[in-house]
Amino acid sequence: MSQERTSSTPTQQDSSREPVAMPQAPTLEKSLICMMALDPTNIISHCISDGINEEFFYIPAHRILWTIFRDRYERNLPIDIISVAQTLADEGKLEAIGGNAGLADIFSVASSTALYEAHFATIKEKYLRRCMIMAGNKMHELAISADTEIDQLLDSAEQEVMDIRKSSLTSTQWSLKKDIQTAMSNMEKMMDRRGDVLGLTTGYPVLDRMINGLKPGELFVIAARPSMGKTSLLLNIMEHLALEEKKPVLIFSCEMPSVQLVERLLYARSGVSRSDLVKGNLTQAHIKRINKAINEYQNSGLIIDDTAAISISELRAKARRVVKEHPETAAIGVDYLQLMRSHTKQAQNSREREIAEISAGLKGLAKELSIPIIVLAQLNRGPENRTGKTKGLPMMSDLRESGAIEQDADMIGLLYRAAYYAGDDEEREQVGADANLALAKNRNGPTGDIPLTFAAELMRFSPRVAQEQEDDQ
Repeated sequence: MSQERTSSTPTQQDSSREPVAMPQAPTLEKSLICMMALDPTNIISHCISDGINEEFFYIPAHRILWTIFRDRYERNLPIDIISVAQTLADEGKLEAIGGNAGLADIFSVASSTALYEAHFATIKEKYLRRCMIMAGNKMHELAISADTEIDQLLDSAEQEVMDIRKSSLTSTQWSLKKDIQTAMSNMEKMMDRRGDVLGLTTGYPVLDRMINGLKPGELFVIAARPSMGKTSLLLNIMEHLALEEKKPVLIFSCEMPSVQLVERLLYARSGVSRSDLVKGNLTQAHIKRINKAINEYQNSGLIIDDTAAISISELRAKARRVVKEHPETAAIGVDYLQLMRSHTKQAQNSREREIAEISAGLKGLAKELSIPIIVLAQLNRGPENRTGKTKGLPMMSDLRESGAIEQDADMIGLLYRAAYYAGDDEEREQVGADANLALAKNRNGPTGDIPLTFAAELMRFSPRVAQEQEDDQ
């Protein structure tokens, strides 16, 4: 039996096969090139808007001519056989297309521009098939190499396929009209809502007004020092989206096990604290609220992944899979950025480079999936080193390890609780449960403070009416 299996290994089967020619349509390529020469304004503009590049052409001579044709078209120069021949000669490429005879042969092809769509469709199909073959070859080489991490390999394979899928989508020269229509629709919605936010609400009205809601493709970074309540604020927002907006949401927890997050969610939702449970001070009303919270979450679209030290490539792959299975996914939360990893070779040599890759990867994922991503981030010790009234106050420059976070984020909120930095019990009692989320960056709107109140027992942030002196500031 073992001999039979050995004799039918893939390697030996492959070695007996004849080499397979790459998918190609040289006659149709020549026809398309001739159409460009016949009607440059119409055909070349179509080619550009349809996303054609030199890789669409399999024959090297056709690639050369496409590059020259496009260059002359963009510079409003004539595309006649004499001018093109001179350009080829000047660049030392005339012989590469068969000399003057080869150029004359291409220009003499009788081809109707009415056949553009049909010829383009076939050429594109051959191009995509070649892309799939080359992607498969690349994955074959990476899979054999022992230097490639498996999660990086899987992400690379998925990205290759997605890139081919994107290139299969025909672009259009009328995208501006669509953008204008979308912008008009958004403006009409804002007028109809009369002050209501355009995106998804977070449960914090002041924040919603400032950012106009959470919108597709945005990266929202909430940063703070340890023990400020970052995780609680993220969970409060995700709770609102899952239970009030009735949307599926995905949380990646790099720090806490999923069961701890669920416990926090239940405390906050039910209004029953952990100390109440420990002390046994439960009434029938408490039990009823807990059961109601459990039932709400069981029927929600909340998904939690608690993979420790997850890599950006693994997170990306999991997020894509979840969004594919749950197209209505409203948002992704990540707790927290500095606990993630990137396994590229460049990232291994520099922590700053690694954080930059993770930050850029999260922003790219938000745009790719067209959903908002809320990511928590740790601040350095800058707030502790400040003195006087500014002690503990965070700044964007306190973001740890990379300025790329500040660059990639659409919004940055800096969370601060004065009680944490109080010098004594009297001062702590004076500031009470007051907290503040300083919106330090807002790419599409104003910045400013969002006053909050933090109930530590319930791990819940609630909106707070700002005091008069806060408004003056």
